[in-house]
Parts: sequence; structure tokens; C-alpha cells
Amino acid sequence: MKPASTAPSAHDATPATTIELAVSGMSCAACVGRVERALGAVPGVEQASVNLATQRATVRGAASGQALLAAIERAGYAARQLDGPAGLEDAQAQAEQEAERAQLQRDWLLATLLALPVFVLEMGAHMVPGMHHWIAQHIGERNSWLLQCVLTTLVLLGPGRRFYRQGIPALLRGAPDMNSLVAVGTLAAYGYSLVATFAPHWLPQGASHVYFEAAAVIVALILLGRMLEARAKGRTSAAIARLLRLQAKTARVRRGEQFVDLPIDQVLAGDVLQVHPGERIPVDGQLLEGQSFVDESMISGEPVPVAKTPGQQLVGGTVNQTGAFTMQATAVGEATVLAQIIRMVQQAQAAKLPIQALVDKVTLWFVPAIMLIAALTFGAWLLLGPAPALTLALVNAVAVLIIACPCAMGLATPTSIMVGTGRGAELGILYRKGQALQALHEVRVVALDKTGTLTEGRPTLTDLETTGGFTPEQVLAHVAAVEARSEHPIARAIVQAAEQQALTLPAVQAFESVTGLGVRAEVGGQRVEIGADRFMQQLGLDCGVFASTAQRLGSEGKTPLYAALDGRLAAIIAVADAIKPSTPAAIAALHAQGLKVAMITGDNARTAQAIAQRLGIDEVVAEVLPGGKVQAVQALRAAHGPVAFVGDGINDAPALAEAHVGLAIGTGTDVAIESADVVLISGNLQAVPNAIALSRATMRNIGQNLFWAFAYNTALIPVAAGLLYPLWGVLLSPVFAAGAMALSSLFVLGNALRLRRFVPPLAA
Repeated sequence: MKPASTAPSAHDATPATTIELAVSGMSCAACVGRVERALGAVPGVEQASVNLATQRATVRGAASGQALLAAIERAGYAARQLDGPAGLEDAQAQAEQEAERAQLQRDWLLATLLALPVFVLEMGAHMVPGMHHWIAQHIGERNSWLLQCVLTTLVLLGPGRRFYRQGIPALLRGAPDMNSLVAVGTLAAYGYSLVATFAPHWLPQGASHVYFEAAAVIVALILLGRMLEARAKGRTSAAIARLLRLQAKTARVRRGEQFVDLPIDQVLAGDVLQVHPGERIPVDGQLLEGQSFVDESMISGEPVPVAKTPGQQLVGGTVNQTGAFTMQATAVGEATVLAQIIRMVQQAQAAKLPIQALVDKVTLWFVPAIMLIAALTFGAWLLLGPAPALTLALVNAVAVLIIACPCAMGLATPTSIMVGTGRGAELGILYRKGQALQALHEVRVVALDKTGTLTEGRPTLTDLETTGGFTPEQVLAHVAAVEARSEHPIARAIVQAAEQQALTLPAVQAFESVTGLGVRAEVGGQRVEIGADRFMQQLGLDCGVFASTAQRLGSEGKTPLYAALDGRLAAIIAVADAIKPSTPAAIAALHAQGLKVAMITGDNARTAQAIAQRLGIDEVVAEVLPGGKVQAVQALRAAHGPVAFVGDGINDAPALAEAHVGLAIGTGTDVAIESADVVLISGNLQAVPNAIALSRATMRNIGQNLFWAFAYNTALIPVAAGLLYPLWGVLLSPVFAAGAMALSSLFVLGNALRLRRFVPPLAA
């Protein structure tokens, strides 16, 4: 029987953390599955996700970094733990990728130079009339084979060594990968050729043929494919590279009585910095002295520079345009807005979409199944094939091994995610969770919060119409003077309007709030009364002169106020939360995408319906508290299907979390909104249809990649096995199999890179 209480173990006491690892040596989907299984077997690991395109592993749980690294090494791969700042880690990763690309290029060039004479000597003898006799006369067949043997041996021991160093141990562990397929295929061709060259009596009559050119050229072609893949992968991570280039390398920091240039990682929160015109602002901070215009298009998407004066916030990575100023650092290192953006893009690119589960299930047994098919192909040709049966058996088995490398399968999903999320970052769309890419294309209704999302989020004076000889400036000055005594948002909007017009506010005396009706006071010797129509009626004033204006304001969802001066009706006033200029086009674009649009708001139903009618919104849920928004999202989901909720990420957090996808309208400087799946850092509602369009384009791209990868293998493995030979006498040379295999991966990468040219439906 289990005891009532037990002492917590060391494992139980260890908090769950997320560890990121850079893994090297992975070449196909089988490698990904092997590393994930190795990590998943480590005690304390709750979840492990490995990405082939980024060469990274993300592990959540209580296991130590050392245990995870040891597990990866036992699986046959190298790894290191990522624990530095995002920018430094990515710079190091880029340097490693550049070194790998350079090494691949050197290996490919060497392999090509060595393999080319082998190919010419062997294939030229079969393809060029008279060349066979020329070789026999001037070189001799045996000398030709010996020369091919030497050159091929140099290819396999030099540039091709990487396939055997990784593939043979994986095969011996019973976990073959792409390198194993290449190793077995080339060694089979090479070994058979060695026997034909040095011990031909071991082979049946008529079976003494050499395939040195197959082994050498296969290595050269696969290295070419790997090199082009590496270059294409570099382009898929271009978004991260561009973000890294936005980071300043040094900062001019006050130390004592003077400013000195220091590396950016030595800047501390609270330091005073000096920024000159044309320089990037080093870190997030607050302007202390001076003023300037700053290009903040990096975070807002708006091309117009923003005026900055003392006390205003500055974002690291943005560009100072005109004036010099001093600032105080408020956030440095990983706490800056730019570092948060980089981290979000990294996390999204490393994510594994639900659709990837299908690929994982297939590739788990794919390579072993290919080796079995190759063995069956060899056996069938040896037993049933025409003479020379052994030669044909070898050629077809090697073709099966080479053509079936699952590189394209492993790259199909992650490369599209990398390019799609990177393009999103350029458009101000941050997918905090990579899964949102797939979830967003499934939504059927977009629910929008009103305040701060559809509207500006702050009341402003929208209408002021006077009568009886009163001027708008006179009325506004008197009304603002009275409302300056109030803290109500409507009062503040009226006062701000007077300040914007630089009006002088007269002195106020005898201020009085009339409960439920309005306010009154003495202003510059005049009695001023402000309130609703019922207040004016109590004062004996007829508001009929403004009847048509009041009706128009009501249809626009605005509540009119009236002002009286010295007992005479002077003006009708309306204060409202203005609709953002970008809102109508955004709603139209969502409708064009076939989506229903709903508005969920705490405002009164009349105002909400008026706004919905103006914007063409399909459904309205009004007068709800933040908790009621969750029920509204649930009701919309029950009626229409998956719901995307768009809010400001603060009071809308419950609804953002409840929705199929939560999209937070960011302020540009507050991007780490934990409750949202997608952050729109520009604050522009037009980013919503752009995000949905990008999601749909990315999922289409993934579907195309997966179709190509699976259809390619399904169609060409039977051809490589020789099934067309009985009908048309067609066999697939291992050399062409290697070329086709490389092309399949390049097709997938090239198709993913098309997303870099994605044009949003509402371009800025």
C-alpha cells in the first residue's frame, strides 16, 4: 500500500526548465527522429523537439544540460548548449554554418576534380563512339580500371569520409540514416568494382564490370546537393540575420566625467549614454537631454520618423535621424525589445507543427524500410534477373539506396516555417508559437475587441457645433476650463482639444457637479452649464435646434453633450473613441478572405451596433465584462468554428487564451504578451488579414513540399528497383539516382524560399 506521504526526491525538487541545444551532424528526417528519441529517453525530459533546418533541439523538463549532451553524443551526433544572449548565439551559429558551407564547397570541388576523370574513362567508353577503342589502345582496360580505382579511393577516403564516419556507426547501432544509405550504396559499388579489378575469378562469367564511376560521382553529386542545401538554408534564416544587424555593437557610455565607447554587452541598466545623428540607439531607454527624430520603422512599420523629446521612450536598434541627445538605459541584453523579437522568431522557427507528426511517423521506419527494399531488390534480380544477374542486382539495389534518402521529407516543414515566420517578422507579425502558423489558417471567424483594437483607445473631441452667435473657440475655452476640474476621460478629451488649439482657459469659480445631469461653474464672469439633453430641458432650454446633428451623432455611436453660456444654448459637443484609419480596410480584407468578423466589447449596445454598421461587422456582442468575453468566444466557436480573437493583450488576456488563436495588438515596445499566440507589433489592425494570409501561404507551401517529398519517393523507388525493366527495358543508373535525390531536396528548399516574396493583401 502506498504510504500517505513521501519525502520529495531530488528529481521532484528540480523545477522544469527549457534548454536549447545546437546539434550538428543531422542530415535527414531519420536523424531528427533519432535525436528526439535519445533526448526523450533521458530521465526528467517532458518534451523534446528537434528541428532539421535550424539544427537545434528544444528540451523541456528537469534533466541537466550535461545529461542531454551525453544522450545526443551516444546517438552519434555532436551538440552544445545554448545559454548566451540570443544575438551572440545566432552570430556563433551563423559562423559555424558559414564554416560548414565552406568545407562542403572544398569537399565538393575536390570530389568533382577526382570523379570527373573516372566518369569520362568509364561512361565515355560506353557513350562516345570510338572512345572504348582509344582507351584500350592508349591506356589499356586494366590500367583504366586501376586509375579509376585510385581516383575513387581518394574520393571516398577524402571528401566522402563524412558519410562513412557517421553512416557506418549508425548502421552498426541498428539506427541507419541518410549517411548509412550513401555509405552502403557507394561501398557496395566500390567493393564490387574492387573484386572485378583484382579478383575477377570470384565473379560469374560475364559479370566482371566496374562501377567506380558510380561510387565517385554519387559522392560528388550528394556533396553538391548538401552544399546547395546549406546555401539555401542560410537564406531561410535571413530574417534572423537582418534582425541581428539591427543591434548596435558599441555604445558611448558616461564613465565619470566623460563618455567612452564600450562593447554593447558592458552597458548596464541605469547607464547614461550619448547618441549622435545617424547612429543606432544602442539599448532601450529614456531620453534625458536634447531632442531628435527617430526612425522606428523596425518596430512600428511606419516610415515617418517620430519626434522624441525628454522623458519619451527609446527603443534599441532604431535609428537616430537628426539631433544629438543623452539617454538613460532602462533595458539591456535579453530584456530589450529587439532581443525579445529575435527570441520570438527563434522560438517560432524551432517549433514543430501538428502536421509534422505525420512526417515523424513515416520517417521513423523509412530508412530501415528502404534498406529492406534494397535487399529484396538485390535478391529478386539475383534470382530472377537476366544475365549478368549479379551486376544488375547490384546496380538496382544501389539505385534504391541512393534515391530514397529522406532529406526532402525532413526539410519540407521546418524550412517553410523558417521562411514564413521570418517574413512575418519583416511585416511586424511575430508568431510567438510556431503552432499558430497552422492554427491560424483554420479559423473561420475573427473576433475583435473594440477599444484599442478597432478604435484608437482614447476618447477625442470629434464634434463641436455652435449656435446663437457663439464661436467654437469661445465655447471650447469655457467648457474646457470647467472640465479641467474633472478626471473623467471625456473631460480630459475636451481639455486636450483646447490645449491642441493653444486656447487660454479662463479662471473658474463655484464649480458644482449636478448628479446624473452634468456640471456648472462661473467662468470669466459667465455661467457655464454642460450636460445631457435632460439637463438642458431642466434649465428650460430647447435642444431642437441641434436635432439633426444629435440624430447623426447617435447613428455614429456618439453620445452628444450640450453647453449653455449665461442661460443660452451655445453648442452641441461629442466625444468618442475614434475608429483607427486602418480599420475599414482591415475588415474588408478579412471579408475578402471568406471570414466572418465579430466585435466583442464592453460598450453599450447602441454604440457598438452603430460602429458595427459603419464597418460592416457581421456580429456584435456588447456590454460584456472581460470574463464575459470568454463566453462570447466559446459561443462564436460553437456557431461558426475556430475563432481568432484580436485584443490588446492586457484586459483581453482570458479571451486571447481561450481562442483557437489569440492575436495581440502590440504597442511596438511591449511585444512579450504572454497570453497571445501572435503579436502584431505595429498596432495596425491591417496586420490581422496579413497574418492570416501568410499562415495560409505557409501551409500551402508545406503541403506542396510534403506532396513532392512523398510523391517523389513513392514514384521513383519502384523505378530504381527496376519494375519498368520488364516492360520497357528501363533501369535507373545510381548516378542519376544521386542527382534526382539532390534535386528533390533543392526543390523543397527552393519552394520554401518563395515565401520570402510573399506580398501581404494590405501592404504598408
